[in-house]
Amino acid sequence: MGNTTRKTETKSLNRSLHNAKAAKQDEFYTQYVDIQKEVEAYLEFDPDTFRGKVVYCNCDDPFESNFFKYFAANFNKLGLKKLVTTSYDGSPIAGQGILFPEYNEGNGKRPKPKALAVILNQVKDEDGDGAANVTDVELFLKRNKAARTALKADEKYPGGDFRSRECIALLKEADIVVTNPPFSLFREYVAQLVEHGKKFLILGSQNAITFKEIFPLIKDNKLWLGVDNGGTKWFQVKDDYEIQTESRKKIVNGVKYFSMGSIMWFTNLDHGRRHQRLPLMTMGENLRFSKHKEIKGKRGYHRYDNYDAIEVPFADAIPSDYDGVMGVPITFLDKYNPDQFRILGLSRYTKTNGMSKEFVDAYYKSGQTGTISEGHPDLCYYDHSNRPVVPYMRVLIERSKGKKK
Repeated sequence: MGNTTRKTETKSLNRSLHNAKAAKQDEFYTQYVDIQKEVEAYLEFDPDTFRGKVVYCNCDDPFESNFFKYFAANFNKLGLKKLVTTSYDGSPIAGQGILFPEYNEGNGKRPKPKALAVILNQVKDEDGDGAANVTDVELFLKRNKAARTALKADEKYPGGDFRSRECIALLKEADIVVTNPPFSLFREYVAQLVEHGKKFLILGSQNAITFKEIFPLIKDNKLWLGVDNGGTKWFQVKDDYEIQTESRKKIVNGVKYFSMGSIMWFTNLDHGRRHQRLPLMTMGENLRFSKHKEIKGKRGYHRYDNYDAIEVPFADAIPSDYDGVMGVPITFLDKYNPDQFRILGLSRYTKTNGMSKEFVDAYYKSGQTGTISEGHPDLCYYDHSNRPVVPYMRVLIERSKGKKK
């Protein structure tokens, strides 16, 4: 009995340490310009996107978070009804900008600084300079203690955790959630938003597209990619954050930044790019004029050996006159127009005929180093040199029926 108890305690400790490490690795702070660029793209499509809405930033620290700064500074321009921002117990940056007493008062052994909620119902010109901005918000909060509230921990989660009872209560009152959630909890975070029927605009890794909890939402048009998903996004990190790859690190004015690769906006807010049609050539035109050597001058598009679809290795090479199923790279989703195409599935979760023994034998004889076996479900085909190929994950699509080419 004693050994079992010790094993259970050890597992619990290891789990806690793992969660703490994961949380530490999730401390990435989004730049103001990236938030501004993304949000204002929605305003171009619909100037009233945020008008009369309660915006909730539930993975942020008031004042240190650029999400808070952006929405506070643009409260009146956006026509917000309310802005709610919550930090969490032990946040490494909370209170550095504006140290409210509530961050460190009382509550015994709780990690400091303590979780805090800042709630704005209006932003007015507090300093009399003729403009209402973040400086005015700072003055307002110093003068009005009721606009900020210390958040309580509950039996399962620390104060300010998006899963805590108090934060869920705030979520229920919100219309739109905008933040950079912990990437390690992305599945759980999105599930909570969907469960409560919330509109959202959040950042996540491109890999999240392939999660079994996320892709079905994309397929069913309950979630899609945002606007500004190109280029490199830099996130502020703490000074002691270890970055082993020099090209992913930079220091500007003493502030350390880290680029994590393909980071994207995920949303269910409509935007104009989602309705832009992808310009396409016919299959014949692609075979004659495509800029891609894998297609230009070839006899035709490859057909999968274990699934009734053709391989399209580039989104701009989708043939406008093909009515069958096509496998395209996951990067296609950044250009996906639901009026032009229909998503059928993801190769990872699609039932194929499985790879034949002949294909597997040919695969290894050709010098390929990837691990596959007979019956392996990934899509596969033979190229024009009869060389076996297993492409990276594919989104299976077809042209929307009855739509113009």
